[in-house]
Amino acid sequence: MTHQPKPNDTTYKGVQRYWCKACKRKFKADDSPFHMKVSPQHISGALSMYYTGSSITDIRNHIRQETGYHPSKSVVFDWIEKYTKQAEKQFSNVKPRVGNTWIADETMIDLDKQKKVWLWDIIDADTRFILATRVSISRTTNDAKQLIANAVKRAHKVPKTIITDKLPAYPDGIYNALAGATEHLQSNPFNIASESTSKIERFHETLKERTKVMKAFRDIETLNTFTQGFLVYYNFLKPHESLDGKTPAEKAKVRYPVKTWADVVNQPVSKQTEVTIHRSPKLNITMERTPLDNAYKRRRITPKTPRISQRSFPLAKGRMYTNKSGTMVSGRKRKGWRRIY
Repeated sequence: MTHQPKPNDTTYKGVQRYWCKACKRKFKADDSPFHMKVSPQHISGALSMYYTGSSITDIRNHIRQETGYHPSKSVVFDWIEKYTKQAEKQFSNVKPRVGNTWIADETMIDLDKQKKVWLWDIIDADTRFILATRVSISRTTNDAKQLIANAVKRAHKVPKTIITDKLPAYPDGIYNALAGATEHLQSNPFNIASESTSKIERFHETLKERTKVMKAFRDIETLNTFTQGFLVYYNFLKPHESLDGKTPAEKAKVRYPVKTWADVVNQPVSKQTEVTIHRSPKLNITMERTPLDNAYKRRRITPKTPRISQRSFPLAKGRMYTNKSGTMVSGRKRKGWRRIY
């Protein structure tokens, strides 16, 4: 195949382009992915920086210093979204070999800088493999049941023991999910090692160290996307000192060729798939979002005014006052009180 620069059209924005006589198409002689300007090394570096705690601004500045190219925030987010989905797809059917003791816990995450939601996680005590994670606006029995059901589906087994804190939702949630086939221990991080929740607490510390830079998430959908990507990073790409430098997936005896974000970026993708992504019209589909206004709306109940007769207070001289909440009465007017008799 013979390649040569096409006359009068050899560069585009300072990048040399070539013409293929066989397929009659233009191309550039670099290693950047299809329809991208940056090399795979910088894209994988951006993904690694994002999941290890760097802000989007720091990532953009790093790429500008290294390459002279200053991507916008939307471009960096597109990289993260695209390759995170590829990583999720890569590991979606993985079956880890986990132990018989699992640890579950929940933690609070800021949403939209005003509201808070609950993040539920369950981890295998032997391999540190996160089996399931979910986001909810409540801490009910059904939330605990759904977490356990997702973990059993991922592990393809039922554990002998599940350790949790003393949240009232866990006993019924675990029983409803497993029909009493599993022993449930309610513990705390300071118990003996075999009955402690410290391993899942440590995971939540790692997660919050990352989310601290992000301040808050815009909505539940954004939080869900991040948690699923962080789950892939934690299970398959992040080495652990407590596991002798292995990842939880390696400890769980999972065989997979993708060990770093660079391996994810360099995964071969068919030309037809790439062309379809970039040339097909994008449909703006309105997704049904989880309504949060009613969930966080405080209902203020007006207290009933106590029925107090003048006979009970003969010294009131026909006048009686009560405070704003209606819980105290007096024959003497005080600041902020109102007259009721």
